[in-house]
Amino acid sequence: MNRRNVYLQMSSVADARARFLARFPWSDRRRGEDVSVADSVGRVLLEPAFARVSSPTYHGAAMDGIAVRARETWGASDLEPRELAVGEGAVYVNTGDAVPEGFDAVVMIEDVQAPDEDRVRIEAPAFPWQHVRKVGEDIVATEMLFPRHHRVTPWCTGALLAGGVATVTVVRKPRFLVIPTGDEMLDPSELGEGVPAGAIIESNSIVLAGLVTARGGAAFRHDGLRDDVDEIGRVIASGAETYDAVLVIGGSSAGARDFTKRAIERAGGEVLTHGVTVMPGKPTLLAAVGDTPVVGVPGYPVSAIVAFDEFVAPALDAMLGVHREERRIVSATPARKIASKLGMEELVRVRLGRVGGDLVASPLPRGAGTVTSITKADGILRIGTDLEGVHPDRPVDVELLRPRAEIERNLVAVGSHDLCLDVIDDMLREREAGVSLSSSHVGSLGGLKALANGRCHLAGSHLLDPEDGTYNRSWIARHLAGVPVKVVHLVTREQGLIVARGNPRGIGGVEDLTGSGVTFINRQAGSGTRVLLDYELSKRGIPAGDIAGYETEEFTHLAVAVAVLSGAADAGLGVLAAARALDLDFVPVTSERYELVIRDDFFDLAPVQRLLDVIRSPEFARRVEELGGYGTAETGRLVRRSG
Repeated sequence: MNRRNVYLQMSSVADARARFLARFPWSDRRRGEDVSVADSVGRVLLEPAFARVSSPTYHGAAMDGIAVRARETWGASDLEPRELAVGEGAVYVNTGDAVPEGFDAVVMIEDVQAPDEDRVRIEAPAFPWQHVRKVGEDIVATEMLFPRHHRVTPWCTGALLAGGVATVTVVRKPRFLVIPTGDEMLDPSELGEGVPAGAIIESNSIVLAGLVTARGGAAFRHDGLRDDVDEIGRVIASGAETYDAVLVIGGSSAGARDFTKRAIERAGGEVLTHGVTVMPGKPTLLAAVGDTPVVGVPGYPVSAIVAFDEFVAPALDAMLGVHREERRIVSATPARKIASKLGMEELVRVRLGRVGGDLVASPLPRGAGTVTSITKADGILRIGTDLEGVHPDRPVDVELLRPRAEIERNLVAVGSHDLCLDVIDDMLREREAGVSLSSSHVGSLGGLKALANGRCHLAGSHLLDPEDGTYNRSWIARHLAGVPVKVVHLVTREQGLIVARGNPRGIGGVEDLTGSGVTFINRQAGSGTRVLLDYELSKRGIPAGDIAGYETEEFTHLAVAVAVLSGAADAGLGVLAAARALDLDFVPVTSERYELVIRDDFFDLAPVQRLLDVIRSPEFARRVEELGGYGTAETGRLVRRSG
């Protein structure tokens, strides 16, 4: 009989982390090793570093000029200049030269006159130690340069070497064993032309090993293990004897085939926490096998990264003896309402950009398996366990994942998804360092509403007016009344039904979506594609309820195409470029206009003008047309202004 894990007593992140960190004698595992200063960058000192010599080691000239005895220059003036014999009262020196014994000042060469080779003349007195770097001015022999537990930076190496230190004793890198598990996992080394059905490319161990390495540890990746509780238990037990910590990926959830908890118990381990009140990352398991920490890392990529940030990183810092580095916090306004589950802390990945006077946070997809929501994120918005969400009229704290200066240059676009937005972003980054397009796909109507509320610079829209067949005009008048905007034509594009290769269902148009056994995948309410579908259904008198899957929604054209490719749906309305990208067939429905709606008060901003330069370039037209299904004859034309 299958045994299923149950989260009996989930802990908050703070409580689980405190219990985990209090369980282990971290300093007992701290071992030292000597490394050259040249190889010490990023390492943590186990012992303080003391200067062996002073710096400078001699009195040195700080300027080009002449070395003098200060007392012999007193009384010199422009009315009564003082002449000194070269070699006796004055010695020529260059910057860095040792000041000859008995001399105690340097006069800059600009203030020296030379009547002949044997004499110099000065018109102002020098004071003792003028323009002289004295012995030990920077570093005095025996002084402590850096205390224990200091992380060495590149500029630290300069101070160490100046103080005569060639080697330092650093904390040996904590050794982490990373164990991927799961029958469905495909090792990256086995990647060929495709991925077998039911297989998942195992990437978490590579990501976690990289995170360990970047934070100062040493990661060792074990070969993937199948779902065998005895074998997993043996590897955990062996790893606990050899390594400083063990990370077991997958198998920590509540399913019948999630074996990590039982495997740890087979290894003689003690489970400290199984399940934390955080999303993503809820299945995280914290345990001990002897005095070795073991972390059961959830299998979903974003959950795995959250588990590392919240539990593994603090443990690694404790092993090294350094304080946890806190991320910078900024205040931002949500672009729209973000709902959350009461009783769970939720970590929402967001894009950020300055719109007017406010930083605006646009949420990215929230699934624990959407690793791109981390790669594209500018920050993390934490929604507390006592909240059911956040509202656009209340500022929130966001933890930065990127430098603020970079975020300040983001152009914020909210609205309809289109593949050419990625082309714009790529070309902006190429042409204007630091400028990027931060886009959030909430549908055309959502974009217009965000524009009206001042939550974005521009919105992508393709909303059809069923009355006259125009695009966007009536919708802008309705939802942006009193808000001056300019409308710039981006592309015309082919919309149609994306179907499997060979069109096995024989779908010839919208009227065939009601066929027996045909499953549809829809776009979200408020999207221009959804409006187009409803218009086409209305023309044909087809009730939406007659279409199986009408209520199933996706937020991008590529997501619709993937649903068809995977067999989750037989058809979905989307652009030709999405069908081509995944080698699917396409049944044309209409050609439509996709436009950029830009607020007047943002139109003249330099980043907006750079965007317009991009879309008006021949290179943009070429790249977009290569995607398929796009027309660029009017791209970049100012269509109209309103407000």
